[in-house]
Amino acid sequence: MNDTVVIALSRFLGEAERVAKFLGADVRVYTPTIFSKLFPDTRRIVAIMSMGIVVRRIAPLINNKWNDPALVVVSPDLAYAIPVIGGHHGANELAKELSALGIQPVITTATEATGRDSVEAIAKRSVCDVVNRESTRKVNAAMLDVDVPVFTVKGPGIVIAGSDVSILLKKGEFTVGIGCRKGVKSQEVIDAIRKALAEAGVAEHDVLVYATTQKKSGEKGLLQAISALSGNLIFLDDDTINAQSGVTPSRATKIGLLGVAEPSALAVAKRKELVMKKRVYGRVTVAIAH
Repeated sequence: MNDTVVIALSRFLGEAERVAKFLGADVRVYTPTIFSKLFPDTRRIVAIMSMGIVVRRIAPLINNKWNDPALVVVSPDLAYAIPVIGGHHGANELAKELSALGIQPVITTATEATGRDSVEAIAKRSVCDVVNRESTRKVNAAMLDVDVPVFTVKGPGIVIAGSDVSILLKKGEFTVGIGCRKGVKSQEVIDAIRKALAEAGVAEHDVLVYATTQKKSGEKGLLQAISALSGNLIFLDDDTINAQSGVTPSRATKIGLLGVAEPSALAVAKRKELVMKKRVYGRVTVAIAH
């Protein structure tokens, strides 16, 4: 399936064909179920119809801005392109792209509408992903009032950030949660991670970040292992770990945690889905999410 689809009422198929040809997109005739069929796998949607139809049909489908498709409503006269969802995640860009057809983009996201930058825009320019996605609300709001500084940290290093600091890392699809026994050696951690990645069919360069509990911040073997793998390691506080759901029961409850490997992987994952539940390799436990 094409990652861009133009949906239109049958009477506007001529306009849809024109837009689709420009975008290199597929055309679909509107049906009451068309959005539910396209939402899971389509990255960009252009709907040539009234905003009311679109809003009513997508309301039950909306999950979160990181996973939902970028959706732009275009007025039937091809006068206006209005991003409805996913403004910072492709919809604003799509609306602006349509301006080449003489369609006026109507941008409503506060940062872009006021000429300010956004965390998502900076991440895209830097070819990075946002790890702590919940932070973007606070940071983007701050960007409306002040020039928020952007710091580059050359590793190896450790960054401890608050909820109003967005962390951007090199792009990757998978997150690796790690638990380990006290005094573990770096080679033990490296071997465990590589075995887990191989068993899950995940390449090292596809790992966005490694994560564990802040209780392991003093484990030299763990720090040395992630450095040797040229990875990024995040230490998570207890509340963040214990806020995760759908994890396997763990003996970590003895130290006040829901678990370590699985909830750590889930906490920094994009889709919040485990692709490999925790597996134990000697003194190291590994789980993988995406």
